Amino acid sequence: MKIRFWALLMTVVAPLTTQAQNSRATIDAVPQIAVTGRGEVKVSPDRATIQVSVQTRAASAAAAAAENATKQQSVLAALRTLGLANDQLSTINYNVYPEQRYEQGKEPVIVAYNVTNTILVDVRKLSQVGPVIDAALSHGANMIASLEFYASNTETARRSAIATAIEKARADAEAAAKAAHGSLGSLLEINVGAYSPPPPRPMMMARVAGGVAQMDSTPINPGEETLSVEVSTRWRFIAGQ
Repeated sequence: MKIRFWALLMTVVAPLTTQAQNSRATIDAVPQIAVTGRGEVKVSPDRATIQVSVQTRAASAAAAAAENATKQQSVLAALRTLGLANDQLSTINYNVYPEQRYEQGKEPVIVAYNVTNTILVDVRKLSQVGPVIDAALSHGANMIASLEFYASNTETARRSAIATAIEKARADAEAAAKAAHGSLGSLLEINVGAYSPPPPRPMMMARVAGGVAQMDSTPINPGEETLSVEVSTRWRFIAGQ
């Protein structure tokens, strides 16, 4: 029974495989024009991530850590007051390291300990970027390690870029066909290239060394990002008479 089953399966699969190969061979034998098109669309970032750090220094590691914890708790409380949820606030780095004094011919001496606690703030409304920075610096943070803008939903822009890329590919194919004293036929094949969203756009690092006095609201301008997609196409070429 097994031998008969496999024999029956092969009689079904073999013609289908042969048919597909013959169809591909027929397409490959047709005179063609191969063209690649690139489409670009401008997108406006709608979100941002901010790395907020609290750095403290004390004679002992425990004292530096305790002071750091107090200040970072104050920063987190201030950010929650702005409406940020817990899933928008995450610790991404915690570092304790000794500060040493070096003198020639002597062993290094630890003079203090430094503690750095960094949280990543996921801001889902760009109007909150400035207030988040201001609130963090006003409640104990003394370093903004990075600020990056990004677009959270790019599907509509991606499809628009694909359409633009195909239009450009067709225009180039028509120009090539005309230059070869022929005309452009039907589309034989199209492949949309791999897509990756625009990378987050970083802003310059800002740092505050000491306490924060009364200050104006931090101005923020996210600008625009470019989303691009490439497509490769093959068209039937109709030779002129």
